[in-house]
Parts: sequence; structure tokens; C-alpha cells
Amino acid sequence: MTTASPVSADTAPVPISTDPGGGVMGDRFRALTLGIVSVVLVIAFEATAVNTAMPVAARELDGLGLYAFAFSGYFTTTLFALVVSGQWCDRSGPLRPLFTGIVVFGAGLLVAGAAPGMWIFVGGRAIQGLGGGLVIVALYVVVGRAYPERLRPSVFAAFSSAWVLPSIIGPVVSGAVTQHIGWRWVFLAVPVLILLPLAVMGPALRRSEKAQPVLRGGGFDRRRTGLAAMAALGAGLLQYAGQRRDLPGLLPAVAGAALLVPAVLGLLPAGTLRAGRGLPTVILLRGVAAGAFFAAEAFIPLMMVTERGLSPTLAGLTLTSGGLSWALGSWIQGRPGAERHRALMIRGGFALTAVAIAGAALVLVPAVPAWVAAVAWGVGGIGMGLAVASISVLMMKLSTPEDAGANSASLQVSDALGNVLLVGLAGVLFAALGGGSVAAAHDGAAGTGSTAAFTVIFLVMTGVALLGALVAGRVRKAPAEPSAG
Repeated sequence: MTTASPVSADTAPVPISTDPGGGVMGDRFRALTLGIVSVVLVIAFEATAVNTAMPVAARELDGLGLYAFAFSGYFTTTLFALVVSGQWCDRSGPLRPLFTGIVVFGAGLLVAGAAPGMWIFVGGRAIQGLGGGLVIVALYVVVGRAYPERLRPSVFAAFSSAWVLPSIIGPVVSGAVTQHIGWRWVFLAVPVLILLPLAVMGPALRRSEKAQPVLRGGGFDRRRTGLAAMAALGAGLLQYAGQRRDLPGLLPAVAGAALLVPAVLGLLPAGTLRAGRGLPTVILLRGVAAGAFFAAEAFIPLMMVTERGLSPTLAGLTLTSGGLSWALGSWIQGRPGAERHRALMIRGGFALTAVAIAGAALVLVPAVPAWVAAVAWGVGGIGMGLAVASISVLMMKLSTPEDAGANSASLQVSDALGNVLLVGLAGVLFAALGGGSVAAAHDGAAGTGSTAAFTVIFLVMTGVALLGALVAGRVRKAPAEPSAG
């Protein structure tokens, strides 16, 4: 499940709406909320469908060694799209980047569905990432511009709730299509769903934007756009080097690091990488949470197919519990009184995520029933719902209207970076430990995958989640020292 993300570093979602009456489904906001949820529904259905179909797609394209690249490639291009979309929103509002992103997202699905080989498939996923980055930035801008602060936790909860139905039917539909028609139709059919958000979102968003002040943004910030391009290119080079794992691969590795490190330092707030108290830690934890959870989630269906001999449908259904419980966790953090316990909910969310990843790894033991992975992922979903939504709310609370856009962008850049780096790391570990053996992948028997590769991936991501729990206490600002005299 991918989280609803970004706003660019220069996008300022200031709380313009101040009407104290009604909720997100009241007369004033109902149409807009339904439109936003319809967009998230499409993204959610695509994500659950892809998770189910990916093991079969990678196997048939002789590209199991690039399995993780198909996921991380999406987030690599998203890095660039975040910054571009945010500045585009500043100049002309969220309408154009939102609908452009939806169209680009659909085009990427078509490229992936028609791909003759794994590298073209990865390219299609990268195009999807461009569209997804444009879309999710615009959604955050809409929330910041149209909804008062008191309603934002409920909007974030609605984002998570939009994953419930796709989490239930996505794996079933995708699995059935994959087994009886072919995995390509999972990608080729999803673009039809784009018509739903286009029809629902358009009128509501246009009415909302007409009620907002006219934006008078300037030109694109070339420096920030350049940093985003550097980060995406650097991440791509590092992933390519990780796939090669040979002496010539050192050159793209060095070049990738030389591009990525200064770009990250320029895109994220000062103190983020050293977990400075307050906002820097909030920004950092978004990437840690997303990276650890989704790196593990990407490999669960493959593990269930290759290690336990499950069908693609049953393997995909393993993740359903996570989608359902994520909505529950997000709902809990939006309840009255939760505001006093933000730091505790973030720490508890990371702890539950660590338990979930470790629990999923237990399925590698033959004596452990396969359903244990689904139970574990349900626990992880609650943890992510608590942590991710609380991080978003806390980021806005720690931001002034003048820097809300920049901080929102940084939050989403951190999310994308966490996914790129940790999913990419998981892919390197998987290939290096023999999990990418195409010969083994074509053997349909259970247990043909590399148990060691899956074990190491889950252990590493469990450790990352535990590290996030330890750092979570730093989301609070340091107490102010009493003034002398």
C-alpha cells in the first residue's frame, strides 16, 4: 500500500478555509472529499493489484533479479515529480498538475502492461511514478487550501479508509485476472478506472478553487528542480550499481552517491539526517516508516508464492489485513483527545510495524501456518495508520503558514527517499543472496526461492522499524531553557 504523499518545497497549503461548521462529509466539503477519495481509490486499487501480479510478471519477463527495481523505480521518478508538481501548484493551483498526473499515471500502466521485457516494464513503472508524484502533491495542496485545520486529521483518515475496498477486492480481482487471463491485463485494465476521479473530482475541485485567492506564484525554482533531478538520477544510478554488483558497477555507484547526498541535504530541512529535535525528526521518520514497511511488503507476495506455494490470489490477500487495519489506525489517531499523545502514537506505530515485519518472516519456517503472515500484516497496518497520519498532522502543527508548503514537500520527499533507498537495498540483498535466480523462479514448486534472502530482508527492515521507535521521542521540541535573571 502506498501512502498518499507530497507537496513541493514551495507549495504553501495555508489554511484558507475557516468555516467552523460541518465535517468532511458536510454540505460544504462532501463533493470535494468524495473526489479526493476517488483519486486515492484508483491509486490504492493499482497498488494492491500490482502487488498481487508482480511475482508472475517478473517471472514471465525473466526479470526476477529486477523485482525490487520495479517498485523502487516508481519512487525514484516520484522524487522529481514531487518538486515539479508543487511549484506547478504554486503557479496555477492544483487542477492542472492533478489531472496531468492522472493521465501520465495511466500511460505508465499501459507501457508496463505491454512491456516485452523487464526493463521496459520498469520504465512503465517509472512513468507511473511521475504521474503519482504529480497527483499526490496536488491532493495535499487541495487539503491545505480547502479544509480548516480541525478537519485535516479526518481527511487523512479518509485517505487511509479509501484503501479498505481495494485491499479486499484488489487481490481477488488481480489474482483471478493473472491466473485466468494474464498479468498484463491487470495493468491494461486499471486505466479505465481513471474515468472515475476525472468525473467526480473535476467539478468539485473547480468550485473549490474558484473560492480561493488567485495564486500569483513566480517561475520554477531552478535550483530546487535541479536538486530533485539530481536526487532521482543519483538514486537510479545507485540502484543500477546494486543490480550489477561488480567492479564496473563502482562507477555508477560513486556517481550516484555524489549526486544523491548533496541533493538530499538541499531538499530536506537542516538537521533531518541527524534527527534534530522537532520538525527534522518528524520529516526523517516519514521516510523510515514508509521505507521499512513497503520494502517488506513488496516481498511478501513473492515469498508466499515461492516459499509456500500459494496462488497469486492468496498471496495478494495476505496484504489485505494491512490495508484494512491501516484505516483503523488512522481512524484512531483522528479521534478527539488523540492530539495529546502524538509522540506516543508514533513510537507505538513503529513498534507495531517492527513486530509485523518480524511476524511475517516466521512464515519462512515450514511449521508456521501461512495465515500468520496475514495476521502479522494486520498488526503492521495499525502501526502505520497510527504513525503516518500522526506524522502528517504533527508536521502541519509544527509549521507556520509561510513554511507549510516547504515542510509538506520535505515530508513527501522523505517518504519517496525512504522507499527508494530501502526497497532498493532489499532488492540488492535479494539478488546478492540468490533470490533472483530465474531458473528457480520458473520452477512452480514451493520452497524454490531463497529462504536466506527473504530472512535477511525482513530482519533488516525489522531493525529499521525499531530504530524509528527509538528516534520517535525526538519529535518533541527540546524544552526551552529558562531565561537568565
